[in-house]
This record gives sequence, structure tokens and C-alpha cells, in this order.
Amino acid sequence: MSKPKVFEKPTGVKDYLPEAAAQLRSIEWKVMQCMERWGYREIITPTLEYYDTVGVASSTEDKKLFKLLDRNGTTLVMRSDMTAPIARVVASLLKEQAFPLRLSYHANVFRAFEAEAGRDAEFFQSGVELVGDASSESDAEVIALAVACLQAAGVKEFKIALGHVGFLNGLFQETLTGRRDDQTLLKECLLNRDYVGYREAIKKLGLSPELEQELEGILRLRGGEEICSQARKVTQDPLAQQSIEHLCEIWDVLKAYGVSEQVLIDLTMIGDFSYYTGMTFEGYAADLGFPVCSGGRYDNLLSQFGRPAPATGFALKTNRILEVTGKGRAETQDRVLVVYTPGKRAEALKHASELRGREGSATAVETRLIGPEGLAAERQADETVTVRGAVYRELVEFAD
Repeated sequence: MSKPKVFEKPTGVKDYLPEAAAQLRSIEWKVMQCMERWGYREIITPTLEYYDTVGVASSTEDKKLFKLLDRNGTTLVMRSDMTAPIARVVASLLKEQAFPLRLSYHANVFRAFEAEAGRDAEFFQSGVELVGDASSESDAEVIALAVACLQAAGVKEFKIALGHVGFLNGLFQETLTGRRDDQTLLKECLLNRDYVGYREAIKKLGLSPELEQELEGILRLRGGEEICSQARKVTQDPLAQQSIEHLCEIWDVLKAYGVSEQVLIDLTMIGDFSYYTGMTFEGYAADLGFPVCSGGRYDNLLSQFGRPAPATGFALKTNRILEVTGKGRAETQDRVLVVYTPGKRAEALKHASELRGREGSATAVETRLIGPEGLAAERQADETVTVRGAVYRELVEFAD
């Protein structure tokens, strides 16, 4: 393998130049402020965790974890999500605090993908975990908060697709009793949104026409409130019926929040079926094929850390949101340039300090010494000043 050039970086990571970095931080700040107003407190966990605890408990496939060894030969992982680290903290440092706990976070996470996949190996997430409440009210709360956060981040057009793992588990138990491999195959097709492959897989199972029709029928269970009543007629399995009832309760709460117009029920959506235990949801922005947020209920995770508790939450894909909101004109920072000759240095720098110290000011103040060649400044029609390609709201000169 050839040695990388000095300007190259590993596949899947990227540099954020000042304008993009400013936009990213703006999104993060607006989202975290939104979460705080809903009563969620921020938590920060380490980038490195032990593989045998957080690594194996995470929802990430083992082959997608970045692993390394410490000096003692113990395997560490770079965090692949924030849910498992927070579960560790809830079961240890916060074990004396009563449920429910409302926690928020913003962090970079790492996942190893094949080079040809074209996906980020490092990306940013902002999210919440609501721990210790198993009710439909808590599930609806995190969905409504996800809607509020997307709006705060500047995503104007989006839809939240809402599903339930229990419905599909119950349906497959009823129609494919004891056929676990076949159930897994169909779930993987749905997880990958491979509906053609799903139909073809059904035809190869050797089922009766009635069962084939029943299994294919779930592909039509996508829409609004009417899906609740339609789904009840598809299967009589108790788990599936219970799951639909829970989903309908969530929908009622979402209507009370006034956000049901942003939500559609999609019973083909299963999320990570090895991780989620109840409702799951994904948020899709217009003109972007990838979800900008995802979440759901995961009631089994906390037991792996010795403090069993129901939990639900979501994560926003902050860098994907940047792709949506960053397409328009970037917000320009209020900038002032203070220039001076050597004899006026003290006076100019004092003035710059006064501008920076004004309470509540968002003005960025730069200073520059004027050399013998003078200053090449161009005044624009909108009264701004351009100096060496940089645009300033105001130019203040201190010259002899």
C-alpha cells in the first residue's frame, strides 16, 4: 500500500470549512436549545468505550465498529452510537436518580463502512433518551420533540414514518410459525426497503394463496389514522393486536400535540429488529433519500447494564440536516473590520475590545495593521465593504 499524501484523509471522514462549520454549530445550538425547553438535560460521554460493555450492547454490527487496543491489551471501541453509553451512565453514575430520566446529547460517532459504500465513517448526532417510562405518552413525546427539533433546525418539509416491531413479529409468528429463518429473511427485506425482494421471497415459501396475500397485504399498510383499523383486520395474533393498540394510542397523543400531520403510519418499517422492542420511526426530508432522524423503543438494553428499565429516544443526523438546510444562502455573520496604522495601534485595539465586549452582541470584530501598500477596500451597493474577498458590514479606520 502506498503512503498517503500529506493532504489526504481516511475514507469516510471530511473537513468542514468555516462556513459549513458555522452552519453545523448553528443547527446543533438550535436543536439543543429545543431539547432543553422540553426538559432534557445534556450529557457528555467519552469517545472511547470498552468493547465488552458498550460495544457489544450497541445496535451496531460488530464488523462496523472501530476497534483498538489499549496498553493493557483490552479492546476498546470508538462509540458507534450514544444510546449504549448513556445506558451505561444511567445504570452507574445516575443509579440513585429516580425515573423517568430525560437526557440529551450531541456527539460525533463512528462506524466502519465499506469504502465503495460512499457513506460517512464519522458523523454527528443530536438526540434524546427518555428512560423509565413505558407508556404511549413517552413514545409520543419523543416523536413530537423530534418534529420540533427538525423544525428548529430549519428543515421545512419532512415526514415521520411510524411503525411497530411487535406488529410484524406477531404477524410472522402467526403465518410462519416455527420458521425463524424465513421470518428473518422477510424482516431483512423490509429493513432494506427491498419490496420486490420481499414479494419474491414470499412466493418461494410454499404458502397457501391466502397466507401469501396476507403477507403481501402489509405493504399497503402505509398512511394515516385509518391504518390502525385496517391493521387490526390483517391478523388476530395477540402481540400484533396489542402493538396496533399501542400505536393507535401514540397517534391520539400526537394529535393532541398537533403534529399528526407530519406523521404517517408505516407498518412495513421495522428498524433494527434485533434492537428495537416497540415503536420505531424515521424522519425523511424532501429531496433527501436518507433519513435525517431515527428512533424508537428499546426496553431490553438497560438490563444489560444491571438496571432494567423501559426506554425510548431518537437521534438527529446533524450532518444530513446540514445537506438540507445548507442548500440555500448561508447566514452571513455580522462582521466589522478595524484597521490601523502603527501609531494608532493602541486606540484601534481598544475600540475593537469595546465592540467585542458589548453585551448580547453577535458581531465578529477583526483587526488589521495597514502596511505601506495601504488597504484595498471596495464598497458595495449594499453598503458592505469587501477586503481581499471577505465581506464586512463596517470598516473602521484608525490612521495617522
